[in-house]
Amino acid sequence: MSLQNNNLNKQDTQKRILWATLISFAFFIAYDFLYIQPQQAQKQQVIAQQQVNSNQKPVSSTPQTKNQAPQAQQSSATPNIQASVTVNELISTITTNKNIIEIDSLGRILQVTLLEEQYIQEDGSKIKLFDADQLRPLEVRFSNRSINNEAFNIKAVASAKNIDATSSKQQLVITQKLSETTLTKTFTFYPDGHYDIDVVSTNNKEFFITPGFRPNVMADVYADHGVLLKFNDNTLTIVEDEDLDKTSNFTGVKIASAFDRYYTTILYNLNESMALSLMPDNSNNPQIFIHAKDKITLSGYVGPKEYNSLRFLNPELTDAIEYGWFTFLAKPMFTLLQYIHSIVGNWGWTIVLLTILIKLILYPLSYKGMVSMQKLKELSPKIKDLQNKYKDDKQKASMHMMELYKKHGANPMGGCLPIILQIPIFFAIYRVLLNAIELKGAPWILWIDDLALMDPYFVLPILMGITMFVQQKITPNTMQDEMQKKMFQFIPVIFTFFFLWFPAGLTLYWFINNLFTVSQQYYINRIFEKQKSLK
Repeated sequence: MSLQNNNLNKQDTQKRILWATLISFAFFIAYDFLYIQPQQAQKQQVIAQQQVNSNQKPVSSTPQTKNQAPQAQQSSATPNIQASVTVNELISTITTNKNIIEIDSLGRILQVTLLEEQYIQEDGSKIKLFDADQLRPLEVRFSNRSINNEAFNIKAVASAKNIDATSSKQQLVITQKLSETTLTKTFTFYPDGHYDIDVVSTNNKEFFITPGFRPNVMADVYADHGVLLKFNDNTLTIVEDEDLDKTSNFTGVKIASAFDRYYTTILYNLNESMALSLMPDNSNNPQIFIHAKDKITLSGYVGPKEYNSLRFLNPELTDAIEYGWFTFLAKPMFTLLQYIHSIVGNWGWTIVLLTILIKLILYPLSYKGMVSMQKLKELSPKIKDLQNKYKDDKQKASMHMMELYKKHGANPMGGCLPIILQIPIFFAIYRVLLNAIELKGAPWILWIDDLALMDPYFVLPILMGITMFVQQKITPNTMQDEMQKKMFQFIPVIFTFFFLWFPAGLTLYWFINNLFTVSQQYYINRIFEKQKSLK
């Protein structure tokens, strides 16, 4: 009898899983529309206002954490040191083929402005990677507190005010003379935007250096943002924002990246491993401080997490592109996406072809699920009759239903299992398209100028909604509850509404996926209709 009860439970489980998937996804989208997007809009307004203010008067920097070295973190007596130097005063500006790097009077990278065409925003302005009042790349903190205090109040001197590194590598030396030591940063800037740096302090004064707080251009609930560390054994550790409550120490690190969805600031040494500390800021966000003793040699990169750019610097740096739980599926998926794009040359058509290819590969699973749903639909009237006939004896109802399923080769979980197996693949593609900065500024057809932005005329979301509605109409429905049926009918409307603001590339994938699902379902339905007519 337990097997019979399990049969009924399986049907309930099937419904629960399907509903949980739909509701979770709807909530996922609603959260973006009602919470994340308003936050990002407000943030853009604040940044715009800050840029206006910065053009009107100089603004002093207020770091997110006290200007103290990592091992001083435990001392409650550490003062909240403010820099009296006007630290947004520029002492050097470096221009490469891909960016403009501005160095401030504390020898830090104050701002990085992206120059490539795809990183120009809708209002025509160029993307700047860093907010005001955040921890800056290449900030140095000394172990000795008195030296540290002094370092935040004495200006550094640059060997050149303007450097053109667009055609060849160029060197820059920044010197900060303190009473007990002299800190020297020797840069080599390359046309592709990355740099090498040697930092030395005289008199054996110990210090720490940071890649800075992550870029804050695209930080949302969908993609991870925080810190990524790659170790000598090629394992990765990710500490997300708001998750670090105390200082943590690491050794054997070769790549240290602070990142948002699309952009990163990285310091790395692939030959000599690094020791570093992660310190929480006032919001428990991780900040990287690399242990330098009295000297250190590193390479650095600040910019988009664009696969080919990182691979060109070193293939190991591509691990800075991280896709969350489904990275193991997403990475080969992106490799396939890159390969198709190398042939097609257009990211929109690449998404279309990738979707078709995946649908063909998954067709056996989809076919099995669709056939199972058809069989359950055909048996639905008989099942309902059995439930009414034995409504006072569930055990008998279950026994007769099992016999019915066995006779007709139907499986109550048959329609659900293929869907569950496809969920990881869907989310892997979802994360790839969401994290792929390659879609930024990539056009598709006539009205789609940027696949990373929403469809300006809502054509794709509406087509997606129509295909979802058609799919719902031609897909066998085994629901007995009328209220559930009515609720289910609103799903295409809800999804269409929320997809209005989704990136066009992601909406394109969903639309093509639906279109082929409709075609497959129509084909299966025709087969069953023919079989019926032959009986």
